Amino acid sequence: MGRIVKSGLIQLGNKLSTDASCDEHRNAMIEAHIPYIEQAGKQGVQILCFEEVFTGPYFCPSQDSKWYDLAEEIPNGPTTRMMQEYAKKYNMVIVVPIYEKEMTGVYYNTAAVIDADGKYLGKYRKNHIPQVAGFWEKFFFKPGNMGYPVFDTAYAKIGVYICYDRHFPDGARALGLNGAEIVYNPSATVAGLSEYLWKIEQPAHAVANGYYVGAINRVGTEAPWNIGEFYGQTYFVNPRGKIIAEASRDKDELLVADLDMDLIKETRDLWQFYRDRRPETYGDLVRL
Repeated sequence: MGRIVKSGLIQLGNKLSTDASCDEHRNAMIEAHIPYIEQAGKQGVQILCFEEVFTGPYFCPSQDSKWYDLAEEIPNGPTTRMMQEYAKKYNMVIVVPIYEKEMTGVYYNTAAVIDADGKYLGKYRKNHIPQVAGFWEKFFFKPGNMGYPVFDTAYAKIGVYICYDRHFPDGARALGLNGAEIVYNPSATVAGLSEYLWKIEQPAHAVANGYYVGAINRVGTEAPWNIGEFYGQTYFVNPRGKIIAEASRDKDELLVADLDMDLIKETRDLWQFYRDRRPETYGDLVRL
């Protein structure tokens, strides 16, 4: 029997009217996630990831400073500390994508990574920040400044790449070169905009780099912005680019899959993309 990692992804819809306070949103979304976290723990999930900024709605269609109050410190904020307890309880690595407050006026779109013993390992800050109709993210998030870290967890070496990041192959390659075996991409993306890319880009990253990708999207619509339907379809894709498990389009769900980590070596040994790279010829990529 090869090395198998059981991983889980949670996709949920927003639970409250956007008129509710940030504290109310945080409490409601955490309460909604807890049954799925416990379900994952009871199923023996070893690595679990939530959707982008999971403690509230996707507020970036607005430019309302109210939502700054949803941000919290990492690792000393309440959500990270709570998830450390769940990680210890279930001996489960948890990737926690939340709105981060570094200091008043400086906010990031971030994911904390917690090891199976509850230890905080570090965080990834979203590097690529969109500023297009319905996605006014530069109003809310400063671009990441921590590169493309890979976290050596109890079960696998994992990286995080958040939503809009997935449109950029460069960071996906950096994660592979840094040793990632699984890359998690928590997202908030709507039908009619990026859906045609949803099952192209991340399988392409998986193939190009010989690793697994776990792609998470929320579900439902969020008034009053109504930028479109968050279409779910959370999935796992293997190093060959094959989608091996997929969630529904329109309901809250925990998706679980067994990831055969031996397939990474098998695929990389067959397709020697890292061996045959020619970085000395790629200078224009950082000059242009």
